[in-house]
Amino acid sequence: MTLKTRLSTRPCPFRTSELLRQDGVHPVLARIYASRGLLDARELSSELAALSPPSGLKHIDAAAAFLADAIGAGKRMTIVADYDCDGATACAVALRGLRAMGAQVDYIVPNRFEYGYGLTPEIVALTAREKAPDIIVTVDNGIASVDGVLAANGLGIDVVVTDHHLPGDVLPAARVIVNPNQPECGFPSKNLAGVGVVFYVLLALRAELRRRGVFDAQTQPKLDSLLDLVALGTVADVVKLDANNRILVAQGLKRMRAGRMHAGVAALFRVAGREARCATPFDLGFAVGPRLNAAGRLQDMALGIECLTTDDEGRAWAIAQQLNEINLKRREIEAEMQDTALLHLDTFEPTGASTITVFDEGWHQGVIGIVASRLKEKFYRPTFTFAPAGDGMIKGSGRSIPGFHLRDALDLVSKRVPGLIDKFGGHAMAAGLSLRHDNFDTFCQAFEAVGQAWLTDAQLERIIETDGPLEDEFYSTQFIELMDGQVWGQGFAPPVFCDEFRVVSQRILKERHLKLQLEKNGRRYDAIWFGHTDSLSDRARVAFRLDANEYNGVTKVQLLVEHAESA
Repeated sequence: MTLKTRLSTRPCPFRTSELLRQDGVHPVLARIYASRGLLDARELSSELAALSPPSGLKHIDAAAAFLADAIGAGKRMTIVADYDCDGATACAVALRGLRAMGAQVDYIVPNRFEYGYGLTPEIVALTAREKAPDIIVTVDNGIASVDGVLAANGLGIDVVVTDHHLPGDVLPAARVIVNPNQPECGFPSKNLAGVGVVFYVLLALRAELRRRGVFDAQTQPKLDSLLDLVALGTVADVVKLDANNRILVAQGLKRMRAGRMHAGVAALFRVAGREARCATPFDLGFAVGPRLNAAGRLQDMALGIECLTTDDEGRAWAIAQQLNEINLKRREIEAEMQDTALLHLDTFEPTGASTITVFDEGWHQGVIGIVASRLKEKFYRPTFTFAPAGDGMIKGSGRSIPGFHLRDALDLVSKRVPGLIDKFGGHAMAAGLSLRHDNFDTFCQAFEAVGQAWLTDAQLERIIETDGPLEDEFYSTQFIELMDGQVWGQGFAPPVFCDEFRVVSQRILKERHLKLQLEKNGRRYDAIWFGHTDSLSDRARVAFRLDANEYNGVTKVQLLVEHAESA
């Protein structure tokens, strides 16, 4: 397999960097922020007052008025949630927030294997039978549920859609839709996660109830108590951390670090062996989020939602342990599926293909998305993995690379080959679809044709963007602490530095990792390149992240190698 990887230094506008520095920003951070398009130190504000106001969201006032009327009339509401971490946190936020404002509200979360994604007519029938609601509120889904909303309307149930996914050509005939990505919505942040949209709806509803005299500023529910859940869902859904999302995440992390988080979040930190008092977005994305997601992947997200909605610490801890066990099982299944996928791709040559599509009869529907993600990382190609879905159908989950809009690609495939895809949805970097097993080869060819047409050789080259060299005095635990205090994530990448080093020593650790000692300007640094065993030449150009490694009570700077090549 030959996959090109190139190191590239992010361009940094000197004037912007200098203005940020003059505004009191640390000189290295000023350079890093400027290279990420930040123009003004005010964009770094993490105060809630700096959030874009709810009024910018199309129809949010109508949603607030409708929900306020419903609460006043004692109408029964049911939240229809999604089965991933964003859906679970959005459901928990909606339940806690609506109940705090006096609503009679319950929830239902579809089992992904029985009902699939979104508000389908089958889910509407189940909800009507089990919950008998007057109103359905969707969270993190619903924008594509044209048939489901029609089914609800036919039963006399009003639907409020709260979602962030991209709409199709036709919007559902819901009572009201709040989605920053719906046509003609002027909200400045198009990157809100599903949980962020729900949080905004609650802010607008609380303001409406204040106007009606139900609360005043002193007696109103404290919605900031929900920000740990908002932060978790936002990071776990890998939405772009624009200025608005960074505020939501920063505020949630602040609560976690202060120990003011919900019992379930605290239990998930504990079971993952992470310290909430120094919580980072990395913890949310790679430790807490996956344990919650595992429930929806292998079993039923109702367990995850209960973890986030219980105030009983003992119950939260018991559920967190269950979720941890499910996650261990998920990792076993994933490892097996990945090995199988690599066997399928044994002769795959990236230079001859723009996309990857793999199906295996023995794969688990709930884990194909993670496997697609791993293959995309390894081969740097837009990837779909498929698993059996019963009745001759197969389900696919896809992950993309920058510059290739996955949902738009599926839309084009469905237009070029009408009837090929049963249904599809998603956004730029992740999407899902279902089709008949008989049509798999046709889909592979049609998807590859879009890849060939849309992707250039340059786009199919993996580029590791770096922030250039780091001055010697900043290889320090104090500087690492300063960086850890910032909110990094999707679209606001954590710093990766790049420099030339002398390789003093290198050995293979646990047969899987390369342990190095590197030297620059007479100073030596420990370094590790995870998942890599090929040795380096005497001088190497190394792209790395800084890490504070604690061993035997001593904390030292360690370099986490992202990529290295002969200098």
